[in-house]
Amino acid sequence: MPTRTANDAGSADAEQSEQGDVMWATGRPPHWVGRASELAVLRRAVADLRGGLGRVVWVEGEPGIGKSALVAEAMADCDRSWNAGWGMADQLAGRLPLRVMLDCLQVRPGSPDPRRSHAADLLRKRQPTLPAGGDASATGVEVLVALVDELCAAAPTVLVLDDVQWADEASLIIWHQLAASINQLPLLLVATCRPTPRRPEVDQVRTAVRRRGGALVTLGPLTETDVTALVAGIVGATPGESLRRLTDQAAGNPLYVRELIDALVREQAVRLRTSAEISLAGEQLPGSLTGVLTERLSSVEPEIARMLRGATLLGGQFAVGDLAVVLSQPVSALAAGLQEALAAGILAGSGAELVFRHPLIKQALYEGIPLALRTALHAEAARALATAGADVLTVGQQLSSAGRAGGAWAREWLIAAAPALAARAPQLAVELLTRELDEAAGDGPVRDRLAVSLVWALLAAGSYQQAARRAAVAMTVLADAGDRAETSWILARAQVSMGGSDDAVATIGRALAVTDLPGPWRARILALLPMLQRVVTGDLDASEATARQALTVSEQAGDASAAAHALADLWLIRAARRDHADAIGYLDRALSVLGDDPVHQDMRLYILTVRIFALQNLDQWAQAELGLRQAREFAARTGIPDQSTWANAAVLRYWLGQWDDALAELGVDDAGAHGYLRERWPSLLIHGVTALIAGHREQRATAEAELKAGLALPIENLTDRENQDFLVAAHALALEQRGEAGLAMTRLATLLTRGEGEMTLVHQWLPDLVRLALAAGDQEMARWAAQVCQAEAAAETRPARAAAASLRCQGLLESDPGPLAEAVAHYRAVGPAGELPAALEDLAVVLAAGGRVADARGAMNEAIALYEAMQARWDIRRAEGRLRAHGVSRGGRPRRPARATSGWAALTPTEAKVAVLVARGASTTDIAQEMFLSRRTVQTYISRILTKLDAKSRVEIVREAVRQGVPLTP
Repeated sequence: MPTRTANDAGSADAEQSEQGDVMWATGRPPHWVGRASELAVLRRAVADLRGGLGRVVWVEGEPGIGKSALVAEAMADCDRSWNAGWGMADQLAGRLPLRVMLDCLQVRPGSPDPRRSHAADLLRKRQPTLPAGGDASATGVEVLVALVDELCAAAPTVLVLDDVQWADEASLIIWHQLAASINQLPLLLVATCRPTPRRPEVDQVRTAVRRRGGALVTLGPLTETDVTALVAGIVGATPGESLRRLTDQAAGNPLYVRELIDALVREQAVRLRTSAEISLAGEQLPGSLTGVLTERLSSVEPEIARMLRGATLLGGQFAVGDLAVVLSQPVSALAAGLQEALAAGILAGSGAELVFRHPLIKQALYEGIPLALRTALHAEAARALATAGADVLTVGQQLSSAGRAGGAWAREWLIAAAPALAARAPQLAVELLTRELDEAAGDGPVRDRLAVSLVWALLAAGSYQQAARRAAVAMTVLADAGDRAETSWILARAQVSMGGSDDAVATIGRALAVTDLPGPWRARILALLPMLQRVVTGDLDASEATARQALTVSEQAGDASAAAHALADLWLIRAARRDHADAIGYLDRALSVLGDDPVHQDMRLYILTVRIFALQNLDQWAQAELGLRQAREFAARTGIPDQSTWANAAVLRYWLGQWDDALAELGVDDAGAHGYLRERWPSLLIHGVTALIAGHREQRATAEAELKAGLALPIENLTDRENQDFLVAAHALALEQRGEAGLAMTRLATLLTRGEGEMTLVHQWLPDLVRLALAAGDQEMARWAAQVCQAEAAAETRPARAAAASLRCQGLLESDPGPLAEAVAHYRAVGPAGELPAALEDLAVVLAAGGRVADARGAMNEAIALYEAMQARWDIRRAEGRLRAHGVSRGGRPRRPARATSGWAALTPTEAKVAVLVARGASTTDIAQEMFLSRRTVQTYISRILTKLDAKSRVEIVREAVRQGVPLTP
């Protein structure tokens, strides 16, 4: 009786990529029965990628329906020169941040991708900044997104995420960010997903794919006709009635059909005559999909089957070395069995690791182990891996899967591993620490350290209420003074994060009252207090005294981090007192204290970022731009995401009159930018700066939308109040544009009620307030605003911006061109350029009122030319209206031609430079580093360029650049 072996995508037939690193299935069912239209969608995406167009495809369907096999068939059309990665998520690894993306990119520690020389070079270059096996922070996300960008610059890139319903949240964030920029990259993103269970965050990604025009491919059951054709193609004959009745049990699931037919062929149970029939009795046939999949193990020895069940404890993908540890055998003893499992199609190679050929095969093996035995094996594996020095995430995953406390060894290991585990997988750390703490007996040092570690993990996970509650309880039982001090510090941090500044001050007070408080913790706790005092009481004297005390204690304890915090406190306090020269000296001292120690990288970037603001206050605009470059160079060198610079850069660009660049810094063309900047102060600034620029440009719909979003945000604390000034100014501008000068004046005047210790710089808005007050006939308000501005200027130890603003207020109030001319001279010589046209406009109005028509017209024309460069259409109309009231018009000066809105001529100077770099093949990351921009800012520029050129991809930008005669080599 002749037999045939099924030639299917789930069988052993598979080929590796050129270097044997990523498995692409090539066993193909006949004519891809019933899947022609779905396969066409994927093949079109591959063809588009060949033409330089990025695409996103989402493939969904029940387990075994053929999602992975369909994708593998389409990927067979990919060029060998492309970068290609395939990552498979599973339930066990779902707690490990970035695990599936690291697998997809083949950047697991020690195993850079050798498939393509350029890809390997990029991976080696990035290795120092790559997440160490899973970093849930924004740093890990940013580094991997940048890596994909570099891979795309080197060659078209395909990334497949299989079983995305199990993917960790950080990997989903990366996938979502890549999908959002798909029109800028030669990148094909493919995800396969089961319809259930599906978490809300997975649904959000799916929705975003559809909203952005990605393809959604849904695989349903095969029809009876298709199943018949599939079976006929596999066995070589049309199935007879008994075989059809059996395959009907597959409910149209092609994996079930293939595995069922393969099992029958192995048992020589298929008769081939005019049709294909079966020769086994019904009771001999497997009754479930699990049974069919388990039947595949009949082709391997029992010892190999036991080895494979042990491998399932490590998840769908595992390192051979870890398997050897779990099984307590040398790798050499496993080699033959692993080779046989590979030959049988149960395992496949994936870089330095092995994967189960199909998740359902792994699931069948795993579920074949009784639950009680399975949990015991996980516990045993955890201990063996810990003893062997395995990665903390690998050990933590095993402890979690054991589902029970691990005992004394686990507690000791967990105390030592807690800092790394909390940093890389905080939720997993919380789970394990909670479990062990609940089981720990007595009040000994081990229990105390578990309690402190748990509070740390809760803080890292953002569970501030739980962290505060656990910390408060722990404080009552901790025996060690250092543990109590550490927990007090964590408690205060949690309380601040919850908005409980008063509670945090009380916590710090109690901690500092303890006589046996260790020196380093006294320094760190003291360093938290000055800013809280400023927020709670507004008492700058008390805040400064505490900061100086904290600095002294920090230096005595040799704690660089606490000293830098104290110096940063002193900077802000001195800046609030308007002593900007002294203030910036503290920032420079902080940079010196921190040095180049990698431990303090985040603090160093913070100091570099706020230094930009300090330089602006001193009218050192060129140095502020240089400071921005330095901050971004440092972020790029260390791999720290530089989103902390975006808001500061946008404000700097606003005052310099570089409004297009200010908007690009905020990513207002990117729908995800507002959500990505989660902290409240950047959100207020994003809405405020965007609304203010839109208002000046008479983009009413945008201005109204941004105002509505910004005004809906609550103003809950001092920091919120300090960062609402742009929003208030934008609101006042909108009221003025509606002809409500009095209401606009009243709204802007709210900035005058600055609280004690508040940092808000009001002088920059006061010339507008004087102008509005005079227009509304409110002399008292105008005088008050001028007096406040004069007082702020007098408070500065080195007169700068406030002094120029005070001159403008004085000139408007007294209708005196002298002070206004001084202000204009200051802005021309020193800056900022963004304030020069408004000062010229005010000067023109006062000159016209004094009858000096020719001088007024000259100042007016210069102001309007500057306004035109910023596209400030409202300001032009306002200036013309104010001068018209005095009988002065623009005269015969030709109007500047309207700025092009499409084509190469519509590109701003910065956009044109970005376009040239794109045409020369630079990656987004390369452009960001060369132009000292954030990567997401460059993405915004590229999005604008694509829109203005009516282009669909970078390839079309290159074509247009060539048409414009742009040289493609520097």
